[in-house]
Amino acid sequence: MFKITLIALMLTACGSTSNKNIKMENTEDMKIESPKSIHPFKVTALDGGEIDFSTFKGKKILIVNTASECGYTPQYKDLEVLYNQFKDKLVIVGFPSNDFGGQEPGTNDEIKTFCSKNYGVSFPMAAKVSVKGENTAPIYQWLTQKEKNGVLDASIKWNFNKFLLDENGIIISKFESSTTPLSKDITDKL
Repeated sequence: MFKITLIALMLTACGSTSNKNIKMENTEDMKIESPKSIHPFKVTALDGGEIDFSTFKGKKILIVNTASECGYTPQYKDLEVLYNQFKDKLVIVGFPSNDFGGQEPGTNDEIKTFCSKNYGVSFPMAAKVSVKGENTAPIYQWLTQKEKNGVLDASIKWNFNKFLLDENGIIISKFESSTTPLSKDITDKL
C-alpha cells in the first residue's frame, strides 16, 4: 500500500511546490486493519451441542435468523434445497429468534421438531437467540457492527434476514427477508 511520507504531506499542505525532488514512498508503519473473520465463534446448537465456526473454513456460510410462525417460514424449504445443492462449498446456519412479533415462541426442542417434521431441515441450527436489542447474541453483534466485523453495519429488520460470508469467514453480503434462498442474488455468489 502506498503512503506519503510526513514531509511530503506537510509540504503539500503548505502549498510548497519549490522542491521538485520530493518522492512518494511506501511506508510499512501505517496499516489498514483487514476485516475480521467469524471463524473464532462457537455457539450452542439447537440440540444442545456446539456449532464451531472454525470447522467451516474453506466454505461459504449463509447465516439466517429464522422463525416458525412467520410468513417467510416456507423459506426453510428453499434453504434446505440450497444446502443440499451446494453442500460441498456452503454451510447454512439457522438462528431461531423470537424478536419479531413473537413468531418463534417454542423451546429449542419444539423448534427442532418443527423444522425436521415440516421442512426436513438438515443444516446446522443454533439454539434460540436474540438478534436485536439489549440481549443481542454476540455473533449477531459481530454480524451487525462494522467496528466488530470490519465490513458493514446492518440492522435485522425481520425474520429470515441473511448474511453470506466467504471461505475465510468475512461478510460478503447481507440480504433482506424478501430475498429468497434460491434467488440469483445469492446463488450467483456461491
